[in-house]
Amino acid sequence: MIAIIDYGMANLRSVEKALARVGGSPVITGDPAVIARADRIVLPGVGAFCACMNNLHARGLTAAVNQAIASGKPFLGICVGMQMLFESSTEMGVNPGLGLIPGRVVKFFEESEPNQPQSEALKVPHIGWNELSVRPGSQLLCGIEPGSRVYFVHSYYPIPHDSSVVAAVSDYGGEFCCAVETRNIAATQFHPEKSGAVGLHILRNFLAWHPVV
Repeated sequence: MIAIIDYGMANLRSVEKALARVGGSPVITGDPAVIARADRIVLPGVGAFCACMNNLHARGLTAAVNQAIASGKPFLGICVGMQMLFESSTEMGVNPGLGLIPGRVVKFFEESEPNQPQSEALKVPHIGWNELSVRPGSQLLCGIEPGSRVYFVHSYYPIPHDSSVVAAVSDYGGEFCCAVETRNIAATQFHPEKSGAVGLHILRNFLAWHPVV
């Protein structure tokens, strides 16, 4: 069973349908007991970082996420579900995340961010299809062909403290981290459930993934 965590802030049905299409048995749930019984966990996310974190806390699901990851089960974060895994985000002020991956989440072309790309020609949010550049060794993105494109909708992206966790980058006025993989945690800034055949390939990889923790 794959538990898709329902904390009131995500388009859950598209994730459910995509996982079912690749042979998974997804269940949308906000019940910590069901999450604890699941074999794999997915944390989607749509909306503002702080609202997502507040809802996760308010529904008593923060401990369920931490326990699932501590247990070694394969865990997939999607979009804001990826961002929440980091220590903080600068969206609407500095707000704390789950702190499971060292690093922070910042806005595209944020002037206060040193050494970040700046562009007046590109719009924020970044919406649409963009190419992936996959780093060697990723299990989640294994078999993805060079030049493959995936679908993004976001204004913020993570900067991990440890570059070795970066599984893929994309380019929007400069390279940015769009996927991470560490221990039993994998996460994508893009939406695999909306990324056609490439996204389905990634979800199949997630179903087949047996991380060594």
